[in-house]
Amino acid sequence: MKILGIETSCDETGVSIYDSNNGVIFNKTYSSKKIHSKYGGVIPELASKNHIINIIKIINNIYKKNFYKNIDKIAYTAGPGLFSSLIIGATIGSTLAYSWNIDSIPINHLEGHILSPFIETNNIKFPFVSLLISGGNTQLIYSNKLGKYKIIGKTVDDAVGEVYDKIANILGINYPGGKEISNLAKYGRNIYKFPRPMINNNKYKLNFSFSGLKTHIYKLIKKNNNINYQTKCDIALEFENSVIDILLKKCELSIIKTKSKILTVSGGVVSNKNIRNKLLSLENKLKIKVLFPNRKYFTDNGAMIAYVGYLKSNIIKNNKLNIFVNNKWSLEDI
Repeated sequence: MKILGIETSCDETGVSIYDSNNGVIFNKTYSSKKIHSKYGGVIPELASKNHIINIIKIINNIYKKNFYKNIDKIAYTAGPGLFSSLIIGATIGSTLAYSWNIDSIPINHLEGHILSPFIETNNIKFPFVSLLISGGNTQLIYSNKLGKYKIIGKTVDDAVGEVYDKIANILGINYPGGKEISNLAKYGRNIYKFPRPMINNNKYKLNFSFSGLKTHIYKLIKKNNNINYQTKCDIALEFENSVIDILLKKCELSIIKTKSKILTVSGGVVSNKNIRNKLLSLENKLKIKVLFPNRKYFTDNGAMIAYVGYLKSNIIKNNKLNIFVNNKWSLEDI
């Protein structure tokens, strides 16, 4: 079986083909971050416009290479995300399905992320806990079986990727600033001690909070005008250490609470090598397995949508032009 997957939840356009016999046989992702960096964040109108341009390029490429032949179904991201972006992928996916006389399958973007560590092995072992960290989401999810997910922890304010970008902005770094924060941290000195919000708060045991950390850094910088490069590095180091400590603590608590033997970690923030390495340390400490997606599937991509489409190909039945989009679609409502 071959599934064409389309991902357009935010600013990245991804199209992929998953073959049940050979895995991912086609995968292309276009990022619009350079365009949005001029404005300090994602502009929905520009994102949707670029999705149209990029999908046409990719679909034309699929036609030229004859990859479209023998496609059995089309999976598209139906939410959550920016509505103006989601509707592009949903409309094009459903239209292609109608023209090819096959079914289309709406897929939850977050489900794509939490199952992305299994794309290459197709060896899913339930139950497991997932840490989802991206620009728009920070969640701990307990996965009992395919399509059955419980959110056991979430951010009460900013997402991890979001706070990275906000701290970068405070430090005068252009959007997206997450990667540059980590680069600065390499040269930082351990001279600051920042708060770890809610790290030991029993009332919100598995929830996250990063706004207090952000406010602390903002006040520090405001108090010390014209900070130099070394100070930026020092701040970046302690900021990253604070974030990592919070993530580690919450993941450890979630494993203890659920008695899970597997922790999967996915979402764009997984691109951060320091975060990955620290989370891997939980393997020995808790005697568990920590799984990440292949590097090419860290950020939003069509492969994870195609893969989940394959997993659900015999479960979800959808009319070819029954377009479904829900920009607030929760994992618990699948």
